[in-house]
Amino acid sequence: MFSKTISALIGRRAAAPRVPAPRVPEGTRVYAIGDIHGRLDLLAQLSERIVMDSGNFTGERKVVVYLGDYVDRGPRSCEVIDLLVDEPLAGFESVHLKGNHEQLLLDFLDDASVWPMWLFNGADATLSSYGVTPTAGADGLQAEFRASIPARHLEFLGALALSHAEGDYMFVHAGVRPGVALEDQDEADMIWIRDLFLSSDADHGKIVVHGHSIARQPEIEANRIGIDTGAYATGKLTCLVLEGANRAFLHT
Repeated sequence: MFSKTISALIGRRAAAPRVPAPRVPEGTRVYAIGDIHGRLDLLAQLSERIVMDSGNFTGERKVVVYLGDYVDRGPRSCEVIDLLVDEPLAGFESVHLKGNHEQLLLDFLDDASVWPMWLFNGADATLSSYGVTPTAGADGLQAEFRASIPARHLEFLGALALSHAEGDYMFVHAGVRPGVALEDQDEADMIWIRDLFLSSDADHGKIVVHGHSIARQPEIEANRIGIDTGAYATGKLTCLVLEGANRAFLHT
């Protein structure tokens, strides 16, 4: 009888431990917006949808996290920054992260030799939105752009954060380097990394919400959620909505 009982216990498969679903803090709803790239029209539309969606929220905190890449490629980079600086969503905490395109802009202001790389990434659209026609040489364009960009835009760009955490989620522009603690991540990786991060199934310690890498639809993996849906070309700007353990999406 004893041996039969032991055999039954050994043969019985242990139940897998229940893993709690990732959550944001209680009483908080988070809206994370993907790469805007000069599409003021889409940002305005999505902002209206966020305000409407938040109308039924009875918690304490509403947070909107912008994942970076406000400039380049689309036609109205200057006006996008105007909107973010001058018209924050009323009643929301606003978090603005730095993308690689903002870094290229800042690099060009310091070093004109960055021009070819920035131009390859859509700088001509940004300069045009500031009233600078990109026909002169790099030094001339740098001087014109320095004279054209408002001080409040420079202040905004200089204050951009690299990451933001809410509960079990971390928000960053491009991603993180697998195997490196979140608090030890390198700035270049956080705004530029792609394949090494996208192909990894490592547990990063938090679910990483990111933009930077375009996909037709939001990418939901066990360790990351990608929400860059190529707004500048597709007309689809995506927002991830998080409340408690729930997830939803808003789109233009």
